[in-house]
Amino acid sequence: MSAGDATLTPDNSESFFGHPKGLFYLAFTEAWERFSYYGMTALLVLYMVNQVLLPGHVENIAGFEGFRGALESVVGPLSPLALASQLFGLYTGFVYFTPVLGGMIADRWIGQRNAVVIGALSMSAGHIAMAFDQTFLLALLLLIIGSGFLKGNISAQVGALYPLDDEARRTRGFAIFSMAINFGAVCGPLLCGFLAQYYGWHYGFGVAAIFMLAGLVTYLSGYRHLPARAKRRDQASEKLTSADWRIIRVLLVVMLITIFQSVSYYQVANVFQVWVQQHVDLSVGSLSIPIAWYQSIDPLVSILAVPLLFGIWQLQASRRGEPSDLGKIGVGAWLAATANLILVVAIVSSGDEPIHPLWPALYCAGLGVAFLYYWPTLLALVSRAAPASANATMMGIAFLTLFVSNNLIGWVGRFYEQMSPTLFWSMHAAIAATGGVLVMVFGRRLTQALYVEDAQPMRPSAMTLEVER
Repeated sequence: MSAGDATLTPDNSESFFGHPKGLFYLAFTEAWERFSYYGMTALLVLYMVNQVLLPGHVENIAGFEGFRGALESVVGPLSPLALASQLFGLYTGFVYFTPVLGGMIADRWIGQRNAVVIGALSMSAGHIAMAFDQTFLLALLLLIIGSGFLKGNISAQVGALYPLDDEARRTRGFAIFSMAINFGAVCGPLLCGFLAQYYGWHYGFGVAAIFMLAGLVTYLSGYRHLPARAKRRDQASEKLTSADWRIIRVLLVVMLITIFQSVSYYQVANVFQVWVQQHVDLSVGSLSIPIAWYQSIDPLVSILAVPLLFGIWQLQASRRGEPSDLGKIGVGAWLAATANLILVVAIVSSGDEPIHPLWPALYCAGLGVAFLYYWPTLLALVSRAAPASANATMMGIAFLTLFVSNNLIGWVGRFYEQMSPTLFWSMHAAIAATGGVLVMVFGRRLTQALYVEDAQPMRPSAMTLEVER
C-alpha cells in the first residue's frame, strides 16, 4: 500500500450483470461486513448486562476503572444497566462520527482502497477482541476505528467505478449495493443471536469475526478491480451565494428535527432488548426465541415495505396528495410514536402476565416503516437541495445527526430503571411526536424556503446508505 497506489485505476474490463466487476466484490464485502456489525451490535447490550459488566467480569476489563470514573464524573453514578446503555450509545454514536475522519484521511493521503483494507483489519481484530473480558474496551475502540475507515470509503468506491456522467448505471449500482447492506442487517442478528443463546456469547461474536474476515478476503480478491481513489468534480471555483447559505440553514433545521425521530427509533437496539428479556414470554413451543432476532425484523420490513410505499406514494401523487419531503419526515415521526405506543398498549393490556412475543415484533415492524419515511427522505432531500459545492459536506452532517441521536439514546436509556416501562416507552412516543409537531408547525415554511427553481437531481450518495441504520 504505497503512495503510488493512489494513481492506480481499477481493471473493469470484465462486467458483472452490466456493471463493473468491482461492484461484485464491493457488494459482497459490504454484505459480510454488515452481517458482522449488525450481528455483534444485536448482542452487545445483553452481553454487557448479563455478563461482562457484572462482578467477576468487569474487574478484568483493562482500563475500565479509569474509563468508568471519567464517564461518571460527567454523567453521575451508573448502575450496570445504565452503564451498558451509556456505553452502547457512545459506541454506536462514534460509529457514525469516525467515517467523517476516515473519509478525510482517505481523500488526502491513503486513498479509499487502502482505507477499506485498514478498516476491515481493525474491525476483524475488534470482533476477535470481544472474546476476552480484558480486551472489551479495546474491542469497541477497534470497531469504531475500523468502521471509520471502511463505512464511507467503500461507498465512495461504488460511485468511483462509473464514469462521472453515467448517472443511471451508477444509481442502479448503488441499489445493488444497498441490497447487500440489508442482507447483512437481516441475517447477522439471526445467526449471531442463535449461536449466542444456544452455545454462548463468544460463539456469536466469533461468527461475526469470521464473516468480517470473509469480507476482507473478498475485498482483497477483487483488489485490482477497485478504484484506489474516488474521482471528484472540481468545485473549487464554486462559491456559496446568499441563497445557498439560506438553503444550508434550512437543511440544518430539518436535520435537527429528525433527531427526535432517531432517538425514538434507535432505542430498539439498546434498552428495548433488556425490556424484552424482562417482560416478554419468548417461548414458542419448545423454541425459545433469541432476543437478538427482533433486530432483524426492522431491516426486513424496510426491504419488504419499499414496493408498497412506492405504490402508495404513486397513488397519492396521481391524486395530487403525495406528501412533500417534510411531510414524509413528519409521517415518519408519527409512525415512530405509534410504534412506541404499541409497547405501551402491550404492557397495559397484559397486566402482570408475560407479554406475547408478537407485540415487540409489531413494534419493530412499525419502526421499520417509520424509518423508510423519514431517513431516506432526509438523505434524498439533502442530496437534492444542498448546493453542489457543499453537497458532500451536508451529507456528512446528516450522518452526524446519528452520532448525536445514538449518544442521546444511551443517556435516555439510563432512566429505564427509574421509570415504569409504561412511562419509559410513553416518553419515547412523546419524543418522536415532538418531531411530528415541529414538522406540523414549521414544515410549510421550511418547504417554501427550500424551493429552488432549478433543483438539483438526487445524487447517488443518497442512494448508498438510504436503508442503512
